[in-house]
Amino acid sequence: MFFDTLIYLLFLSLVVGVYWRLSWRNQNAFLLAASYVFYGWWDWRFLGLIFVSTAVDFVCAHAIESSSNDAKRKLALVISVTLNLGFLGYFKYCNFFIDSFALVVEQMGVSVSISTLQIVLPPGISFYTFQALAYIVDVYYRRLKPASSFVDYALFISLFPHLIAGPIQRPSHLLPQVQAARSYDSEKIFNGILLIITGLFRKCVIADNCALLADGAFGGKLGEGNIFVLAIGAYAFAWQIYGDFSGYSNIARGSAQLLGFHFMVNFKQPYLAVSLQDFWHRWHISLSTWLRDYLYIPLGGNRGGEWRTFRNLFMTMAIGGGWHGANWTFIVWGMLHGCGLGLERLISRTSEIGTGIQGWVRSWSGKTASFRTWLQRIVIFHVVCIGWVFFRAESVGHAWHFLYLGLTRVQWIPEYATATIFLIMFTLPMFVIDQINERRGEEYLFERAHPYGRVGIGSILIGATLLFAGSKSNAFIYFQF
Repeated sequence: MFFDTLIYLLFLSLVVGVYWRLSWRNQNAFLLAASYVFYGWWDWRFLGLIFVSTAVDFVCAHAIESSSNDAKRKLALVISVTLNLGFLGYFKYCNFFIDSFALVVEQMGVSVSISTLQIVLPPGISFYTFQALAYIVDVYYRRLKPASSFVDYALFISLFPHLIAGPIQRPSHLLPQVQAARSYDSEKIFNGILLIITGLFRKCVIADNCALLADGAFGGKLGEGNIFVLAIGAYAFAWQIYGDFSGYSNIARGSAQLLGFHFMVNFKQPYLAVSLQDFWHRWHISLSTWLRDYLYIPLGGNRGGEWRTFRNLFMTMAIGGGWHGANWTFIVWGMLHGCGLGLERLISRTSEIGTGIQGWVRSWSGKTASFRTWLQRIVIFHVVCIGWVFFRAESVGHAWHFLYLGLTRVQWIPEYATATIFLIMFTLPMFVIDQINERRGEEYLFERAHPYGRVGIGSILIGATLLFAGSKSNAFIYFQF
């Protein structure tokens, strides 16, 4: 059940219509049932997996809270963490490790024949696993009281708007909302509908049309690799993944608002970043803050000197890259960002230029940017695009070959002009929208305008979505994670 389908919109309408006619406790039970129907839509067998994980985490959290014995508390923590990471490792990385082992052995000159397992990846397992890990860790460190109701905790894990691809909800943010009564607010409902509309526009118009160009460039349909194929492919995929994931996040946040919940903002105009650090303050914020709080800081953070800080950054981003998928391309992508963040930190510590960069990173001003700031934005955007080549490519070798041909060959054919016009036509609207949102500090276009104005904007976006939706159906990229 994809978010950009009629069946989801019908499902959401039915759920919302019934939900607000129920009492609070009945609302939670109904939403839990609806969320399990939503998740079981792909394959009902996945329901057993999420239920077992939820039940074990619930029991372990109460064992941690009720015990004063450190050994017992740690044992309960280890059981929960091991189970969650075990499920994630088996379903997502088992074949990856088998293939990597076979490759290493073959490089040593030993012929092996190893068959991979026919493992179906449960949708969104990376997202709800990280959410469960945050919960059990927060309970262990007594930052959070465990949920007294199993229904409340199960709903916190499986609430359908965030279940498949986030945003990754913090227990301290979402769980209290689940445990408290929600009240009907027509303004929030109105904003939720507009968030869904903007999300559909980003996904169906921006992402799906850019996907046509990205697939053509990386798949060889635009001809042999050269500087123009590289540019078209990298730019198209950059806007595809941004439109895809930010669109999904908007639909998820809008759906949650229709039910009286608030989800954290997951994107803040990331391609206007002036450094890689700034980029990660704006891109997939729920993941970047999770990695910071539950991985980077426990590893030592910026304590212990520059070398350890660089190591912690590198390890965090490499693991974050691996979280995205069972392929070395994602790990290399994470490593590149880790090296880039470390290099930025080194520069900021050793030069006046770096001091200026730190100041710009901390600046969230919506005022017109200077030429120097725009230069930084252009540089960082292209650094990010180079990283996206590894993220999109089928293999690390394919990524290197694509980059090598793109940076060493120049060849022009008339079709590139058409492709460029097509790319500009479907990325310029997003760029303009980001500029307006950045300047006005808004989550969606003209968020604080008069209701009639917002209805007009929503109507225009609906019309544009119906007219210009991509002709190729593309699943949300992050569904595979």
